[in-house]
Amino acid sequence: MNEIELKYGCNPNQKPSRIFMEDGTELPVTVLNGRPGYINFLDAFNGWQLVKELKQATGLPAATSFKHVSPAGAAVGLPLDETLAKIYWVDDLGELSPLACAYARARGADRMSSFGDFIALSDVCDADTARLIKREVSDGVIAPGYTEEAMELLKAKKKGAYNIIQIDENYVPAPIEKKQVYGITFEQGRNELDVNGDLLSNIVSRNKEIPEKALIDMKIALITLKYTQSNSVCYVKNGQAIGIGAGQQSRIHCTRLAGSKADNWFLRQAPQVMNLQFVDSLGRADRDNAIDVYIGDEYEDVLADGVWEKTFKVKPAVFTREEKKAWLAQNQDVTLGSDAFFPFSDNVERAHKSGVKYIAQPGGSVRDDLVIECVDKYNMVMAFTGIRLFHH
Repeated sequence: MNEIELKYGCNPNQKPSRIFMEDGTELPVTVLNGRPGYINFLDAFNGWQLVKELKQATGLPAATSFKHVSPAGAAVGLPLDETLAKIYWVDDLGELSPLACAYARARGADRMSSFGDFIALSDVCDADTARLIKREVSDGVIAPGYTEEAMELLKAKKKGAYNIIQIDENYVPAPIEKKQVYGITFEQGRNELDVNGDLLSNIVSRNKEIPEKALIDMKIALITLKYTQSNSVCYVKNGQAIGIGAGQQSRIHCTRLAGSKADNWFLRQAPQVMNLQFVDSLGRADRDNAIDVYIGDEYEDVLADGVWEKTFKVKPAVFTREEKKAWLAQNQDVTLGSDAFFPFSDNVERAHKSGVKYIAQPGGSVRDDLVIECVDKYNMVMAFTGIRLFHH
């Protein structure tokens, strides 16, 4: 098959719609179940490239959770500790496979944004991963294969309509890619940049110590940015993205947005949140929504009399600004990647507030000296990659 007809394009009024191979060759994908749409395939193909490169760069199974052509989370398959298992709502599933751990981390980075995601997996989807996916609100998944048990679990999702795509992991796209805007064809060479250690060898800060774990996190940040709508900034810790700021016109707004998401990820691990007693009937998505409000500035929306009883068994105490600040101060050794240079040192100042110790960015600003000076003030480590990673 070299063509798949789609229901419609980005919106229902955009018809006809299809994906096809312009050279007449076979498509590298097979729809095993469901009927994926235009945006589903955009998420699937971008997500697949991301996880394939993460696997190549780290040697670990990888997963990503995509929404509107940008990742909400991306991670490699490192084991989950008790805290992460609990805040990702997987503590009842027992020990998970590495691939399932990767998806739990990818989904858990920003569960609000991951609601209704499209999933990409670097490895054959196993039963553990399928069980996790089955109980989350998701539009579909792409992977190089599925075990028989995984297929049975996934095909039962969404009343049998869940989108399941298999991709040929050996497919190599043409070196030139094209797209049309307003009837005009754009053409460029594919971004085949290899994110490796050499790319991170130009350390411009006074502190030049990058442990292996941080080096892996830098690779994860840069590969994630490679498939995130620009401008974009990505915070990473212990093998997973913890905050992604995508599609902002200003660099500092990217850094703030990603930093606020990283802060929320860490706040979810605070005792005040871990000890929340939800009513038994409240589902995971509603718990996520309640936590997001509780740790934010509009906490009264879930703590007001006559309201909190619908969510909690016991009324929680207010998580004060001072308590949140003290807890966030414990978050350390975070890595930050940026898809383009920092034009001002304000980005470093904001990153520092979220525990950033390691930074990877292209460099090349006329104010690089001021940015480096700010990095040195906090004894951070910064590598200049010399490579921009815009994605549109």
